[in-house]
Amino acid sequence: MTQVKTEVSIQKLLGAAKHGLLLLFAGVILLPFVWMVLAAVKDPADIFSEPFSFTPAKLHAAENFGKALTAAPMGLFMLNSLVVVVGVLSVQLITSIAAAYALAQMKFRGQALLFGLVLFALCVPVQVPALPLYIAFAKADLLNSYFSLMFPWFFSAFAIFLFRQHFRAFPQEIISAARVDGFTEIEIVLRLIVPSALPAIAAFSVFSVTAHWNDLYWPLIVVNVTEKMTAPLGLLSFQSAEGASYGPLMAGATVITLPLIGVFLLARRYFVEGVTMTGVK
Repeated sequence: MTQVKTEVSIQKLLGAAKHGLLLLFAGVILLPFVWMVLAAVKDPADIFSEPFSFTPAKLHAAENFGKALTAAPMGLFMLNSLVVVVGVLSVQLITSIAAAYALAQMKFRGQALLFGLVLFALCVPVQVPALPLYIAFAKADLLNSYFSLMFPWFFSAFAIFLFRQHFRAFPQEIISAARVDGFTEIEIVLRLIVPSALPAIAAFSVFSVTAHWNDLYWPLIVVNVTEKMTAPLGLLSFQSAEGASYGPLMAGATVITLPLIGVFLLARRYFVEGVTMTGVK
């Protein structure tokens, strides 16, 4: 009996230690966001004051957020980002679901080679095709456009790989029965495969929206007019305009971060389910 109690106590201690370690890591990850919000509501003169305090000496939130929303067209920047992320995600889902279904549930010559190319594409940094794409867009007079912002991301090797692993787990017998009943391949995908893959689709959607909402590298290359600037690029120009005024700058960063938090909170259940249930098979 004493041995059982000892084992239970050890398990409880190990569980508490694991949770404590996770809380520590979570605190380290959240610390920059806490500092961002504090800087957004503090008087700019108090942000770097000594000693550091989590309690603002004087709330300066109205002034900081007001300046962030008026000194630069933040609404336009966020609208541009919304257009880009929705356009990219829509095309990515169409192309990736179709390609993943073909690689997972159809047999054709060169299938293994194509999947190998998808894996190879995962290893190619986004910076590698940047120069040839920029030259092509410049010669086609497509710079400073939504198309130039979205086109490089229409193909997602990660999405194809993720969906393929999920689609391979779908029972082949159901697909065969649907074909016998006269379902076309498009109907099988839309009526059987996609509803079963909603968690994986939600998980990828969160990844895609987050990546392209926060992307600064590619917009910095192809956009140099205010009308087509995305939120991170607009924030960079706002920083140049504001100089060292960190209060309004952090207020602007808070504004463009809030939509991502909202997206994750809405999709968190599907996101966790999609990440945990999509195995490598």
